Amino acid sequence: MPAAAWWRGALLLVSLGLAGCASTHLGSDGREVVARDIDVPNGEPEAVRDLGELRYTPDDWPEPLNARVLLPEGDDGTLRPAALLVHGGGWRNRTPDDMEAIAESLSRRGFVTVNIEHRFAPEHRFPAQLHDLQQAMAWLHANAEAWRVDTDRIVGVGFSSGAHLVSLLALAGSDGPLATPHGGEHARLAAVVAGGTPTDLFKFDDGRLVVQFLGGTRAEVPEQYRLASPARQIPDTPPPFFLFHGTWDTLVPVDHATDFYQALRRQGGEAELFLQHGRGHFLSFLTRGNAIDAGLDFLERQVDRSGQRGEHGGVH
Repeated sequence: MPAAAWWRGALLLVSLGLAGCASTHLGSDGREVVARDIDVPNGEPEAVRDLGELRYTPDDWPEPLNARVLLPEGDDGTLRPAALLVHGGGWRNRTPDDMEAIAESLSRRGFVTVNIEHRFAPEHRFPAQLHDLQQAMAWLHANAEAWRVDTDRIVGVGFSSGAHLVSLLALAGSDGPLATPHGGEHARLAAVVAGGTPTDLFKFDDGRLVVQFLGGTRAEVPEQYRLASPARQIPDTPPPFFLFHGTWDTLVPVDHATDFYQALRRQGGEAELFLQHGRGHFLSFLTRGNAIDAGLDFLERQVDRSGQRGEHGGVH
């Protein structure tokens, strides 16, 4: 075997080894979190009903967009939490397929899940994608009675550009300049799980994806960069956030997560940070198991099944 190929193989094995076991999980107090288990009621996972793809945008929307909806089975009449899921892809590609496994896991924990498409850059520039999420939330509220959704217990889950959009929705989708014309109270999220998140778009060196998404460079459209940066839109009382991020991420460097985590804590928000050691951007998603398990546990603590406030009071 050529030396170069041997070294590549060795590095891959080391990377996968690190991916399987090395992580640091920090809580809102800045201390390392001891693993916590959340039991599924009665020890059994929920049965799930798949409603398939449903159009969530109105007839006059610039582009028809669909959502994949999963409903936990059961007819006891109680309200249940829901989750809006948004895939990554640099705001320009990919599909809800990427979030299907996470949606199913959430549904088996008792969440109604809405896994959505959104419009792509550069044909559709920011804030078009945020408008799509706001419209999806309005649609979810409109179906809340039929699906038995407690609208005070809707959470958001995303990775990469999807995590960026979910984070921005949670922080600025219901109040302020980004709430007009499609946001408002219906766009509020009770908690967020966000992985590989671009949190401050000023940190990017005018890369092609961000420039196409925002319509110009930092010098050309600085207000777009400010409005589109979750780290620059943190309100006085942010909802709870669970962040996970690979420490070797070169596409979205890890300081996007560490700085955002600290900023949320400074504003009095509850935040947890799960650092995946030795993983880059894509590997952090492909080997997301422990991070996602911890993140879904976090969501269950925030919006428990009784309809009361979670352990840390995450419901608005």
